[in-house]
Amino acid sequence: MDRRIARTRSTLQRALISLITRKGYDAVTVEEICKEADVGRSTFYAHFTGKDHLKRSGLDDHLRSMLLQHQQAAALRPSDGNFAFVLPLLEHARDNLDLYRALVSKGGVATTSAMLRQLTTELVRNELAVKPAASGLRPEVVTSFVVGGFMALLTSWLDAGAHLPAEEIDAMFRQLVTQGLGDAP
Repeated sequence: MDRRIARTRSTLQRALISLITRKGYDAVTVEEICKEADVGRSTFYAHFTGKDHLKRSGLDDHLRSMLLQHQQAAALRPSDGNFAFVLPLLEHARDNLDLYRALVSKGGVATTSAMLRQLTTELVRNELAVKPAASGLRPEVVTSFVVGGFMALLTSWLDAGAHLPAEEIDAMFRQLVTQGLGDAP
């Protein structure tokens, strides 16, 4: 991607986050995003179809970048077992609690949840694809089970203020998933 395009997109994403934090997602308009980013509406629409597209793009870029950094770091150390993506996602959410709260503020929860669910689904599918299905369970059922559990746990933990350590939540999640999958016929 051209540096100017990347810079413009990044500026628009930062403007949206800043406005969401101050006003809530529903109250933000494309006009305000353009004003905050100091770009014209035509420039905005050259990159995004609307504020939902801008939000999805920014969150997707942000999470994928964080996961890529984790994967690169993990390549330098031994594997820490199943669902290694869980701890970095939890740590990222905890470290960016205000960002996550802003992204799920009034009106924004549907797109944010859908994006997190899609990303988590991809990660779980990729992990399950390299493991033999010894239990006889269908991969799509296992994926749905794991993703649903993770999303519920993440939401509950963040709503409670993320006070428990991310490592403890990660360990409990892995234990619950492993026991749940291990007990299946």
